Amino acid sequence: MIRLHATGDARARGAAQGRSGLAGDLAAQVRAATVARVQTARADGLLDAEATAYLAAQRAFHARHDPDGLAELGGIASGFNLPEADLFAHLHLGTLRDLKGGARLVDGCSAWALTDGPDGPLVVKNRDYSGQHLGIQAVADHKGPDIVTGGMLCLGSLGSPGAYSSGINAAGLAVADTQVAVATHRVGWLRYFLMTRLLAQCASVADALGFLSGVPHAGGGTLILADAQGAAAAVELGARAIARVSAARVWRTNHFVSDALADDTLPPGDDTIAANSRQRLAYLAATLPEGNWTISAARALMATHPAPGGTGAPICQHGTLDATQTISSAVYSCTLRSIEICEGNPCTGAWQRFALSS
Repeated sequence: MIRLHATGDARARGAAQGRSGLAGDLAAQVRAATVARVQTARADGLLDAEATAYLAAQRAFHARHDPDGLAELGGIASGFNLPEADLFAHLHLGTLRDLKGGARLVDGCSAWALTDGPDGPLVVKNRDYSGQHLGIQAVADHKGPDIVTGGMLCLGSLGSPGAYSSGINAAGLAVADTQVAVATHRVGWLRYFLMTRLLAQCASVADALGFLSGVPHAGGGTLILADAQGAAAAVELGARAIARVSAARVWRTNHFVSDALADDTLPPGDDTIAANSRQRLAYLAATLPEGNWTISAARALMATHPAPGGTGAPICQHGTLDATQTISSAVYSCTLRSIEICEGNPCTGAWQRFALSS
């Protein structure tokens, strides 16, 4: 797993990706995983006039409300010599597919949190994403003047900003996301910028919920949060509303479950990740309420596969070549301000521990 140390203002932290020791060797893979996908989408007609207008409105929104997020993206573009507009479009590809009525999930994921285990509050996530990101995932320490929480440790990918998948800050707030393909979108906070802002400015779940409740959202996806003070929440990010649940144990996969938003989830069609979302959620719902969940037990749970007799679920998802698969598993300790990560499938891979630097 690549480890980065990014300090300075947001643009400098973005540019640090391109200055990392391995970035030169991986530049072609970063391009293939980001702007090349945008070029394919453009050739397929996804980036039509309607999509272009939506992206322009989204960029204007984030320029007003998240200049640091755009500055980081600009630094990444400069560091890898990639078109910034295409990197911005890449972050919106799932949204643009939804607007065309397609539920195909490149980004899936299963995530959960608890407040009452022997190892303290945890946030746990399997990152189900394109195999193109195997080898360009990175754990990055971020410190800068816009990060008022004292610093953050994020798991993401080279070519993408901040907490592109998950992260934790020095205050002990951890956040992870899951993708949900939805029928309704609007101009508002895109989740990939939103998670970085939460870690940079919020010290607790309560702070994060207050921020989330007061801003418009582009729609699609969920957040799982926990903090060192012993709070946890699951938040469904709808365009017309958000739905939140605060509890000692929370979990989400790739569909909305709240009464307010459940009908906004697009049908799965022939998409494997979307189709097994309910099976994974049911397994987590049946498994997590019982037991004392240590970090070790959390790691074992994320390696679960379906078993004979109908038990289990594909929490750990396998794929071939560039297909969607579990490309990493992460267990965040809010008490220790650390992450235990397995790159690749957690049923076979080795785990590493990373702590937020002082």
